[in-house]
Amino acid sequence: MQRIDVHHHFVPPEFVAWLAKQGAHWTGGPPIPDWSIQLAKETMARNGIAQAVGSVVPGVFWGDNAAAAHWARHANEFMARVVQDDPATFGAFAAMPLPDTGAALRELEYAMDVLKLDGVQMFSSFGNQYPGNPEFEEFFQELDRRNAIVHIHPSTVVPGAIVPQLTIPWGIVEFVLDTSRAVANLIYSGTMERYPNIKYIVSHAGGTIPYLPMRMELSRRMGYGEHAPKDVGHYIDQLYFDTALSTAPSTLAALTNIARPGHILYGSDWPMVPEMVVQYENTSLDGSPVLDAGAQRAIERGNAEALFPRFAKQKAAAA
Repeated sequence: MQRIDVHHHFVPPEFVAWLAKQGAHWTGGPPIPDWSIQLAKETMARNGIAQAVGSVVPGVFWGDNAAAAHWARHANEFMARVVQDDPATFGAFAAMPLPDTGAALRELEYAMDVLKLDGVQMFSSFGNQYPGNPEFEEFFQELDRRNAIVHIHPSTVVPGAIVPQLTIPWGIVEFVLDTSRAVANLIYSGTMERYPNIKYIVSHAGGTIPYLPMRMELSRRMGYGEHAPKDVGHYIDQLYFDTALSTAPSTLAALTNIARPGHILYGSDWPMVPEMVVQYENTSLDGSPVLDAGAQRAIERGNAEALFPRFAKQKAAAA
């Protein structure tokens, strides 16, 4: 297998050490994973993953804008070294110090023009703010100008998620709900209408988005979508989706019904899930009753090659 993994994480040790000093609980439930580049390559090889576009987790904003700017720069330079050392295997989505728009614009320029990273990672929320907030307009203008690829990853501290009566790990329900809020806000705020050149990859099959188009469209027609003049399906057609933790037949059936052909990409979520989970995901994908062989190959590699053509060129050169 020659899978391209677009939901793959790097875990910079200095950043993790700083989070520990802050007492930050950020994994959504699982323990902090063991991680190194060598371990990543070994795990990828065992699971048929030829290339991976990595991103740093968690987000860098923990209530302090200056610290967020510092750790975004640290994360991006860390990832750039990984990619420079092995560009045939790794790519990277740049960390952004949102909600500080000015700092994010500066980091975007550095990450894309100097470090030459492959795209941007945006979390589903930052503090109590969501993508589509008017404060971020200038940032989205620049993403649109650059035709940027943006990977939307769930926030690890979801607004309103701390409910004393619930002991469910946030990663089970809250992550996918926050992802859904982010996508809905991008549509209803008119952000996707104003900036159609941004290519969003939404984590985990879009959260609950595959189940919401009818509700969203009917609410738009009832007058709640003044900034979204087109059918909700038009905006969903612009989205890409990764398969991390989402290869069950019921999930793939819903996703393939709403996703535009070519817009579903393989994702593992390693190392935030253990290798056992990656193997389970892959087995479900390989034996899926929802996908024919061509669709499976496209999800595992072809669709990502179209979005990240340098991986296709590197494969051809290696051959």
